[in-house]
Amino acid sequence: MTRSVIQPVILCGGSGTRLWPLSREALPKQFAPLIGGKSLLQVTLERVGSLGSVLCIANHEHRFFVQEALNLSRVSGEQMLEPAGRNTAAAMACAALAATPEQLLLFLPADHYIPDTEAFLATVRAGLPAALAGAIVTFGVTPTFPSAAYGYIQRGSALADGVAHSVKCFVEKPSVERAQQLLLSGDHLWNAGIFLCTAGTLKAALGQHAPDILASCSRAMAGATRDGAFIRPDPDAFLGCRSESIDYAVMEHFSKVAVVPFAGQWSDVGSWNAVAELTPADAAGNRIEGQALLLGATDTYVNAPSRPVVAIGTAHLLIVDTPDALLVVAKDQAERVKQAVEQLKAKGLPQATLHRRVARPWGWYDSVDRGERFQVKRIGVNPGASLSLQMHHHRAEHWIVVKGTAEVTNGERVYLVGENESTYIPLGTKHRLRNPGVTMLEIVEVQSGSYLGEDDIVRFEDSYGRTDVANDK
Repeated sequence: MTRSVIQPVILCGGSGTRLWPLSREALPKQFAPLIGGKSLLQVTLERVGSLGSVLCIANHEHRFFVQEALNLSRVSGEQMLEPAGRNTAAAMACAALAATPEQLLLFLPADHYIPDTEAFLATVRAGLPAALAGAIVTFGVTPTFPSAAYGYIQRGSALADGVAHSVKCFVEKPSVERAQQLLLSGDHLWNAGIFLCTAGTLKAALGQHAPDILASCSRAMAGATRDGAFIRPDPDAFLGCRSESIDYAVMEHFSKVAVVPFAGQWSDVGSWNAVAELTPADAAGNRIEGQALLLGATDTYVNAPSRPVVAIGTAHLLIVDTPDALLVVAKDQAERVKQAVEQLKAKGLPQATLHRRVARPWGWYDSVDRGERFQVKRIGVNPGASLSLQMHHHRAEHWIVVKGTAEVTNGERVYLVGENESTYIPLGTKHRLRNPGVTMLEIVEVQSGSYLGEDDIVRFEDSYGRTDVANDK
């Protein structure tokens, strides 16, 4: 591998609170379908896939979302799975430790929107001379308005290549008044959180300014295991690492930091206002995604993928509808969505963290209805996929095939069930559902019994290495 080959490292962490209810803790924004039905991770993979094999760093609970995005984008890559989030310094340290010292690494978040791929890649390549000279290169976006939601980079004099600049200082998210001053100065850029450097440069910088993080990650990677395309750092060593961003741990202290300006369109899609800006407005300033009817409305954004939403005489509102939760917020209060999610969690409401439709490694399930002693689910199983061989102590299940053909393991019997046919799984019986076909299998499942909690499951065999019972199936 030559020094000019860049490996993209995509940082896939995130809590999924700022874009609730479409994004939730179990489905953070980088995995939600926000851009023409594609996730932000998918469009990020498509943006950098031409550079070569990609390394995605993600929480182990999100590995199947990442794999789906890799498959949809047709980008080859591996995943490094964190047992828990420890912020960007630890993630980047582990990636550097897994590479040769001379390998060029391009670190970028999974949840940014940059529509001009060619302009972005040209800007990245413009940072190569500085990165090869031993700098950590960051990319600053030319600001278009005085944003108080972004950090800033003050650029200094141009370096020898005439493209990259030295960095005078990093500025925390400012007040609106301060942001206006920074914009007028002409030498401040938005901090996009994208970095280019060799693995050796990053390890040296961590060793100088965050030696404890480097040491913890070194132990984690020394004990790492590999499972196909999954790299798993040693969990005990990794969890012993402190949590800190690369900005605080290294960038604000390292002497060789350079910045390359990027003049193209960029958004971190950090609020519903930012999402709304991605949709063209009509003459009244209204923006619609999905099924909406607006009468006498102005400056109103509606995201309604599942059912018709009608807004009459509204102004300066964001309306986001999902099957199990509705958000209505004034545009100038959009930053308070995270606060609302915290209060929903405090009340113990599942909508704070979970969607009604839950993605699983084999497909999905949708909890349609529930009452005393019964629950109804729609279940979709991907071609060739199967659920675990499992058993329930407190419930029986009735399966009705509505699309495709199911292979059913029911005790000692294995048999096929076709469309418009059904089968019954008695309480306490080992069972499995598999899709032997090449099209999606969909069934309606009716559960009945004295206890219907998701933790009433015993797995005997599982194709996905799961031992948890936090989610059914």
